[in-house]
Amino acid sequence: MFRANSSLFHPLELDSKISLPEKFTFPFYYEPHELSVIAAKEVQDYLDAQTDFIHNFGLESNHTALPIGKMFGVMIVKTKAGELGYLAAFSGKLGERNYIDGFVPPIYNVLNKEGFYKKGEVYLNELNARITELEENTNIVLAKQNIAQLELDYEAALKVFKATSKLEKAKRNQQRETAKDVLPVCQYNALLEDLKKQSIYYHFRLRDLKKEWVSKIEHANRELDGMLEPIEALKLERRSVSSSLQRRLHQCYQFLNGRGELKDLLVIFDETNLLHPPAGSGECAAPKLFQYAYEHNMKPICMAEFWWGVSPKSEIRKHKQFYPSCRGKCEPILGHMMQGLDVEDNPMKQFVTYDGDLEVLYEDDYLLLVNKPHEFLSVPGKTISESVYTKMKSYLPDAKGPLLVHRLDMSTSGILLVAKNEKTHKNLQKQFINRTVKKRYVALLNGDINVKSGYVELPLRVDFNHRPRQLVCYEHGKSAKTRFDVISKVDGKTRVYFYPISGRTHQLRVHAAHQNGLDTPIVGDDLYGVKGERLHLHAECLEFEHPVKRERMRITCDVPF
Repeated sequence: MFRANSSLFHPLELDSKISLPEKFTFPFYYEPHELSVIAAKEVQDYLDAQTDFIHNFGLESNHTALPIGKMFGVMIVKTKAGELGYLAAFSGKLGERNYIDGFVPPIYNVLNKEGFYKKGEVYLNELNARITELEENTNIVLAKQNIAQLELDYEAALKVFKATSKLEKAKRNQQRETAKDVLPVCQYNALLEDLKKQSIYYHFRLRDLKKEWVSKIEHANRELDGMLEPIEALKLERRSVSSSLQRRLHQCYQFLNGRGELKDLLVIFDETNLLHPPAGSGECAAPKLFQYAYEHNMKPICMAEFWWGVSPKSEIRKHKQFYPSCRGKCEPILGHMMQGLDVEDNPMKQFVTYDGDLEVLYEDDYLLLVNKPHEFLSVPGKTISESVYTKMKSYLPDAKGPLLVHRLDMSTSGILLVAKNEKTHKNLQKQFINRTVKKRYVALLNGDINVKSGYVELPLRVDFNHRPRQLVCYEHGKSAKTRFDVISKVDGKTRVYFYPISGRTHQLRVHAAHQNGLDTPIVGDDLYGVKGERLHLHAECLEFEHPVKRERMRITCDVPF
């Protein structure tokens, strides 16, 4: 049982039927070992009943603080004496605290009021206050207003002058035309010379007018710059102090590995393509667990992380569900910390081979449609070459062009359209771009949704910390819209038709699982739901115009689940 006391090692009684894993968990894609599940359940039982700290996880309605869900982690370890137990950790802080009885401590305590970081924060806050005070100074505000007014007055003066100049030019042209037939040549030439001088006058007057106003505005800007110099000096100092503070902080985050080697954040991330550690690096549960285990001579056996509380608005996080460690912040750190451990192979580098030919649903001289198996790539990946594309290259050795007109996610099965020549490919791709191609997917959702049909519209972008997962992002995401119809409901699961109006990566999976979508993940979704034998998503129907025959074609493919 998890106990909130000074002992951070929580003993486990090993059931004789449960064997220890042969290798340590690959933390970025895993199914939790039974021991990790038991340990996680004990921590969850504690969280359900605890009164040791106050944090609004969003699970109760009597909190006034902002609801924030948290990732928790458990690590099964064996002590030097051979005793089996587990460690527990949380990501970030809980209730503005870094230390909670029963949970391992942070790598570095940034909340220590006597530490350099908090003192540095106090000084930065003082600088910010001084900068704000100076920026709100009445003289500076008036100087900025004066410059803005001068620029408006300049535009107005310029507009008036140009209008006058245009009117005078018209008058001169009229004089020139009227005098042409009535004045003697000598007098007419004298008039032309006078009109020319007037024209030159307006030209130079425009130049002088611009020069006068530019000089006024520049003078006002110089006066303002003089007032802003102390502010810019403070901002420069703020940047320097902040940069120095961050660098020193990153050096304080030092991580052990299974070989006893120690590296700080700067060294670890210097060995990656990232210029600097992302914010919050080293604060996740997994690094804390490894660090405590190594510091106390405990051998890591396996681990798992679960979400507790409400989901963030952008991500998909389900209460009590297990999730992999984040890649953006934790992959470089854990890559170092797991050295010296015998770790499971990366399951994502293991790929499905498909012996034999793909099922051809339709074929003529110009195109064909095939049934892509689930967990099979549409096109070659970075480390995996076998794909529908390579199969088609072999099947159609004389075909020219890109072949595949569109793609399906690796985990999705169903119809893929293949063009046998470049002209056909171009025509079909244009139909996809113009959204005249009609697509229908069948999905089995892991729950009962209470609507019969509708639309989900949530913009998507890649989650840089958890590739290839996608985020809902209204600021930087690309628009994504899906129509759905419920087909049937059986045993707590809902079968639906999905009609994607746009074609974003993981669109149907996110729109199904997100709290602002259907809030019901697709069965077997290892990224946004619970891993199963397969993702229950199938591209079942495709409708398009034949590029040569000009007939509307509708091809279907039987649903395998």
